[in-house]
Amino acid sequence: MAASFRALLDDLRAAGELVEVKRPVDIRHIATLVDQAKTALLFRNVVGYQIPVLSGLTNSRQRIAIAMGCAYGETEARLRRGLDHPIEPVTVKTGPAREVVQTGDRVDLFALPVPLFAARDGGPMITAGVTLARDPQHGLNAGIYRFQVKERNLTGIDIVTPNNLRHFAETAYAAGKPLPISISIGTHPTELIAATYKAPLGVSELGIAGGIRGEPVALAPGATIDLPCLADAEIVLEAEILPSGWTKPEGRFGEFTRLMGGLHWNPQVRVKAVAMRRDAIYYALHMPWENIWLSAPIYEAALRRVLKEAGVQVAAINVTPGGCCHWHAVIAIRKRPGDAKNAILAALAVADMKHVVVVDDDIDVFDGTEVEWAMATRVQADRDVVIVSDARSKPLDPSLPVTPGRIPTTAKCGVDATLPDDVPRERYERIAYVCAGQVTLQDVLAESGGAPLPEAPPADIAALSASIRAALEREPLYFAEIAERFAPEGFAAVTRALGELHAAGVLGQDAVGRHCLAGSAGAASPPREK
Repeated sequence: MAASFRALLDDLRAAGELVEVKRPVDIRHIATLVDQAKTALLFRNVVGYQIPVLSGLTNSRQRIAIAMGCAYGETEARLRRGLDHPIEPVTVKTGPAREVVQTGDRVDLFALPVPLFAARDGGPMITAGVTLARDPQHGLNAGIYRFQVKERNLTGIDIVTPNNLRHFAETAYAAGKPLPISISIGTHPTELIAATYKAPLGVSELGIAGGIRGEPVALAPGATIDLPCLADAEIVLEAEILPSGWTKPEGRFGEFTRLMGGLHWNPQVRVKAVAMRRDAIYYALHMPWENIWLSAPIYEAALRRVLKEAGVQVAAINVTPGGCCHWHAVIAIRKRPGDAKNAILAALAVADMKHVVVVDDDIDVFDGTEVEWAMATRVQADRDVVIVSDARSKPLDPSLPVTPGRIPTTAKCGVDATLPDDVPRERYERIAYVCAGQVTLQDVLAESGGAPLPEAPPADIAALSASIRAALEREPLYFAEIAERFAPEGFAAVTRALGELHAAGVLGQDAVGRHCLAGSAGAASPPREK
């Protein structure tokens, strides 16, 4: 796994997942260009700015997998390793982000190429900063928050939703003191994922990042505040959340919901220093998709943990992008009696999880058509739908009524789309095409124009009928099995021979549709008239 931001860019280039744009680009065009791109984009020449802009770094499963150094399906296991075996950060004397340090009147946030994302955004937003803060009781905390650039050294910060940083800021505000924070921009996705994780107070997100990496995260001391930053970041802001309370307008902003959020009332942040590499790259986390994809492994890890505690054997989980990688999950299980309902109840206990579909392990959770098919063919709503009312919710859920000043509640729903226990399994026998696995279209097309297949010799239909009858006396056979057993005679001859047996009244079928002799022990009988 590439352990640094710069090394990751090299890996993405090698994989064809990063394209450099060298022609001059208007900063207002960056968001829509990234939205159109199939790769991450590095804009080398942003008109009016001296610093390049990277965006789209985590815009896909493939790029997250490259960042984590594993297949995407294994990213949750990497996160779980960080949760179960954290490695606490280490402090170094300095780092690349200290190559250029601007303080006091030299601080100029307007010199940073901070894009405007959505047409209705309140202004340019810093979106990819790993924000560190310290509380005397709970220690160091890491999270990701947006910062609306307002003045050369002043921003807003969105901490309207209850979270650890808001708790720290409220404590400082009650004491009438500012809260020092550092904002590290341009860091490896392991730090982004760990900082996004909703760790309990006192649990080190940077320790989780170290556990994911397999080595500690390096921290460098601040120049103007008693707080570290990520030593290998591209750009670092040293700042304080001012004790002004939640009184300043901030936003609007295009949220992870793929919808515009409303105007928020938040504190403001005074920036005391800007530090950076000499050749710094500004990383603009593109909304909403980079935010969405970063969240998926986090929720998958939370789901696997509660399902394990519930004793449910999980085969696969898809925290779906259609559910913004926050609200929806499809969970495949190896079911035992009662497991599906237990899985639903456990999964809905995960914070933010709103709708859950549980399927059997024969369903591909990443194939929406497969999941919908399971719901269509295995669900009876009065038996298989679980609804939980009045559960805690995210304020950003647009389907909820506005509840100023208090946490909203939501209804949660789980669907048991597993095979019903009281329905015969033969009703769920999937179609299997005859001769599947014996021939490929690629081979057939490659042979076009070649020699024709040899024709079967003329068959003695009466003799073939007798041979088929003898075979059916021994065991019932599906039509395809008869055709395979007598393939040298040719398919056309087999159908004629079976036709002769049918005309003679000696051909029947058993309960599962295999051909047998009429009147034999296994032959099916017509239903009795009522």
